[in-house]
Amino acid sequence: MILNEIRHKIEEGERRLSPLAAKSRFSRGRRIAEEPCPIRTDFQRDRDRVIHSKAFRRLKHKTQVFIAPLGDHYVTRLTHTLEVAQIARTLARALNLNEDLTEAIALAHDLGHTAFGHAGEEALDEIHATGFRHNEQSLRVVDVLEKGGAGLNLTWEVRDGILHHSKTRESIAAEAWGVASTVEGQVVRIADCVAYINHDIEDAIRAGIITLSDLPEQSLRALGNKHSERINTMVSDIINASWESTMAGLDSVEQTKSDYAQLQNYVRDMAQKNAPLVQMSAPVLEAVDTLREYLFQTVYKPDEEALKAKHIVKSLYRHFCGHTELLPEEYAVRLGRDSTELVVCDWVSGMTDRYALRTYEGMVLPRYWADIG
Repeated sequence: MILNEIRHKIEEGERRLSPLAAKSRFSRGRRIAEEPCPIRTDFQRDRDRVIHSKAFRRLKHKTQVFIAPLGDHYVTRLTHTLEVAQIARTLARALNLNEDLTEAIALAHDLGHTAFGHAGEEALDEIHATGFRHNEQSLRVVDVLEKGGAGLNLTWEVRDGILHHSKTRESIAAEAWGVASTVEGQVVRIADCVAYINHDIEDAIRAGIITLSDLPEQSLRALGNKHSERINTMVSDIINASWESTMAGLDSVEQTKSDYAQLQNYVRDMAQKNAPLVQMSAPVLEAVDTLREYLFQTVYKPDEEALKAKHIVKSLYRHFCGHTELLPEEYAVRLGRDSTELVVCDWVSGMTDRYALRTYEGMVLPRYWADIG
């Protein structure tokens, strides 16, 4: 009896959140219905499932930007994910939103990212017939690939946030896949930008590619000269610019399920109009977009290492499409049910940097020794 009261008390506490915040007791549910946990809300349960997944563990050996860096302090896909979760939770708490949902989306948003960062993603997008986008693959990981094909059976709200976290090159405000249908999903999307822009600057300086003085002067004036200053400026601006639209200052103690549905429909309607409720002010957005475009031109541009990485990913894809007998059993069993290309794409996209390199070497070296032998 005591255990059952714990979850109910947490759900009762959610009544004090913003009227637009997602409430776990009103979740749209899972694809397969489950008995609720007596201790955790559905969103807390989703967070735990993500953390205990194999795909989450692999993030520690996946590149963020710099491929096979020599130093120990470069950002990996895992440390990026943790930074996104930290920034997103700060925003969610300040805006009186659901922190548990925010954290679950943040921790899962990059589960489908390839080895070798965006070079790996570009390689699969170029060679796979239907293209490749890591946000779509992240959703596929939690829906299909984890737990031997059973998936994690996450709530609709977490899945929606995963799918809609990606940006276009034009602006962090531009939409390619639409806006998340929960305010918490919108928080994760903008927190992702805050995290990667700032840690990629630090890594680029650490790598000797740029110096602080190379950064656009107008952006530094608006955002700050230090790493912490820039993050604080962005986060503070997002809170100020989003306070009224997210109804952060209003409580919803007496909110009923009908009230909740009506308010969430409003959030979704705004999303369909590509009008996110979580945003930056125009001056700060301009400074951030200028800084981001500078990174695209100087840091994210293809180099020799990126070209090598793309060659490796494409070679692995072609090799396993022609040698499906080499696929692991958990992937091989899906042949016939799914196309060979899709199964191989799932297999290759899930590899870590070092596993992809080791697999590539195992594929190439035997042929090399046979040729010179």
